[in-house]
Amino acid sequence: MARIIALDFGKQRTGIAVTDELQLIASGLVTVNTKELLKYLQDYIAKENIARIVVGEPKQWDNTPSESEALIQPFLKKLKETFPSIPIDRQDERFTSKVAFQTMVHAGLKKKQRRNKELIDEISATLILQSYLNRK
Repeated sequence: MARIIALDFGKQRTGIAVTDELQLIASGLVTVNTKELLKYLQDYIAKENIARIVVGEPKQWDNTPSESEALIQPFLKKLKETFPSIPIDRQDERFTSKVAFQTMVHAGLKKKQRRNKELIDEISATLILQSYLNRK
């Protein structure tokens, strides 16, 4: 089988997570500068068999799109143009950053480590992907 990759898209940085080939376990991969995201994905997808891309969908409490959705839509268009044969799904990402931070606290990471925004983004992408897998 092929892997599923998930993105916690952000204006500055994007967290990336990926499944194993059986699509059972979500693992954090890396956080990249958003300006370099498409290039990173092109390189990664050239090496790995990817079945699908899941992009976090930020929503408000009342289920309306969050402000950052306006940044994601142009990226989604480029993503579809760049990888026309790979399906793209969305996954609700409400509270993933807060849960990621709490995960770091429970894991015993020191305060300085918990300030690492890149790690939070990577954990958030992992949570998005695991939620998607649980929904499947």
